[in-house]
Amino acid sequence: MFTEDDLLMISSLQHLCFCERQFALIHVEQLWEENQFTAEGKVLHERVDTEGHESRRLFRQEFGMAVRSLSLGLIGKCDLVEFRLAPDGHVVEIVPIEFKRGSDKDSNIDRVQLCAQALCLEEMLGVMVPKGQFYYFQDHRRKAVDLIGDLRAETLSLITHARELRASGITPPALYEKRKCDRCSLIELCMPKNAGAGGKRVDRFIQTQIQASRMEGI
Repeated sequence: MFTEDDLLMISSLQHLCFCERQFALIHVEQLWEENQFTAEGKVLHERVDTEGHESRRLFRQEFGMAVRSLSLGLIGKCDLVEFRLAPDGHVVEIVPIEFKRGSDKDSNIDRVQLCAQALCLEEMLGVMVPKGQFYYFQDHRRKAVDLIGDLRAETLSLITHARELRASGITPPALYEKRKCDRCSLIELCMPKNAGAGGKRVDRFIQTQIQASRMEGI
């Protein structure tokens, strides 16, 4: 069991799934920069994550619901959780719903975040959460997602990797990928074109200076 002081933010798994270096810059070096995409996402979640609830006889909604798992060492907040109840009041179905500013993605970047929320809900409430939903504002519709099988295995693996990477205190080297890097809010801090494997390496620069000094001494 993990302590309250050692919990990982669920959102960090999304950062890690997107880019190891981004994860380390934010969660190891504590760096952050806003850009258009992060600012729009922040405004969206400020609208959605207003804590409250809506209830009907056999149905309940909880907005901005705080969740955690001490066994996995996770903490975070669900945009919306819907509960369907049996006539005797017992919870028979729990569905976490995440709101996103863009459209559905081919990768699991968003899905691992939703799966981690489901794992927390299962531990807190003792009910299996095999499905979740996304609402992408660009698509204007909900999309159901299975939160079991390969996705759950990937999420659990990411949790372990995130904890190991954070404990190491090491920021991985940059690797420039235009499709990802040009949209990243940390591009000016990361400097992937200069600091990456294909860019100017510090050790190469030092070697050049050493050689130049030797030539001057001849």
